Amino acid sequence: MIKQCTAVALLAATGLTGAVAWAAREEHTFEVSLTIPSRPFYVIPAEPDWIHRPQRLEWDYPTATMGSVQKNFDVRHESSAIEARLDAMPYLTNGRPGEEIQLRVSFNGVELQTSAQQVLSREEAATGKRVPLQIDPVKPLGGYRAGDYHGNVFLFFNATAPDA
Repeated sequence: MIKQCTAVALLAATGLTGAVAWAAREEHTFEVSLTIPSRPFYVIPAEPDWIHRPQRLEWDYPTATMGSVQKNFDVRHESSAIEARLDAMPYLTNGRPGEEIQLRVSFNGVELQTSAQQVLSREEAATGKRVPLQIDPVKPLGGYRAGDYHGNVFLFFNATAPDA
C-alpha cells in the first residue's frame, strides 16, 4: 500500500512538473495614442482609423460603375465660419495619358475647388457638427478603361477671419 501511494505521488509530481516545463507564455505590446483637439478650431476624421490608409473606390460589375468614398469629419470653430479648398483638382491615373478619372470632392455638401469656399457657417461651426466628406468619380467621356488607378486628394481647411 505504501508502495502504491508513493508511486501515485511520484507520478503526480512528475506530471505537474512536466506541465510547468511545457507551459507557453505570450506577451503583446502595442501603442496607444490620443489626440485631444483644441477647442477653438478643429477638423478631424470621426473615424480616425481610415485617414492614413488608401481608400478604395470599388468597381460595381453589374452596372459597370465605380463606387465612391464617404467619410465623416467632426468640425468646430468657436468664432467664425470654416472654409475648405483642394490643393489641386484630384484624379486617378493608371499611368497612361488620356485615361485619367477626375474626382468630385464635396465637404458638407459643398463641391470643393482650388479656391476656398465656405463649408460651415459661423453658427454651425460654433456649435460643432459632424459633416460628410464625399469623393465621387466623374465618368470619362470614353467610359472607364481597364487598369489599376491611383491618386491623391489634398484638402485644406481654414478658419475665416472673425467678424469685427
